[in-house]
Amino acid sequence: MENNYPKISIITVNYNGLKYTRDFLASLQNISYPDVEIFVVDNASTESISPLKAAFPQVIFIESKENLGFAGGNNLAIQQATGKYYFLLNNDTEVAPDFLEPLVQLMESNPAIGICSSKLVYYSNPELLQFAGSKGINPYTGRGFAIGHKEKDCEAFSLSYKTELAHGAAMMISRKVVEKIGLMAELFFLYYEETDFCERVKRAGFEIWYCGASKVFHKESMSVGKDSPMKTYYLTRNRLIFTRRNTTGLQKIAALLFFYLISFPKGIIKFILQRDFKLLQSFVKGATWNLIHHNIYSNTGLIIK
Repeated sequence: MENNYPKISIITVNYNGLKYTRDFLASLQNISYPDVEIFVVDNASTESISPLKAAFPQVIFIESKENLGFAGGNNLAIQQATGKYYFLLNNDTEVAPDFLEPLVQLMESNPAIGICSSKLVYYSNPELLQFAGSKGINPYTGRGFAIGHKEKDCEAFSLSYKTELAHGAAMMISRKVVEKIGLMAELFFLYYEETDFCERVKRAGFEIWYCGASKVFHKESMSVGKDSPMKTYYLTRNRLIFTRRNTTGLQKIAALLFFYLISFPKGIIKFILQRDFKLLQSFVKGATWNLIHHNIYSNTGLIIK
């Protein structure tokens, strides 16, 4: 490595997750990597973050006056960060003490790498994988396919290899990437923003890698809850935004027809049979948003110089 320990800017976003953010910051106190700065962006939480400030005085806290979502919150910190690499970590994660060194070594060894993700395992069952790379997004269905998902961890997943997408819960980004393509698109607010960012990174000529020697423990879906109306709305809305931004021509037409002619009615029937009318309303709202909003290329973030 040109510098044994280039500075890493670790960034997390907090929204009413005081307990999880406290545990996250406590786990970072045990890491072996010597040169880090840690940012916590509070997205206008209703609960005070004063206890966190008192417990972790070395952490840089940024308090947003409004909830900017995942992309907007991370973008705030990126614009203040001074590291060679930005490491976006969900606040519902905890880390192994030596999780940073292999990531940095991999990034430093190959200047073509723009983003690298850690191995994600379930906090409640660390032998079970959540993410060990990605096969990418199906351009017609808008669905992603994670490598190793819910498989038992093994030696094969401890290797490093090129992958199609990174995972936003543990994603290291080279400063030179942001200098070239800008920040994450804030119109997503929640979900698909890192996927869209990865596609922009690849179009700019960078590679995305998975680092199996770096382990992060993920508690998953702590901030919005599983199958919540908010999650259903943004997953539906942003799946379509992603498709519209990252496909062209006949492929785009086919993907949108697939959703509105097959996935949309199927989803409506599912929620009606489940008698879950709150999720039904969110699903329909997310789908119809894309029929009336045509400018999906604004608010993609400024270029950092």
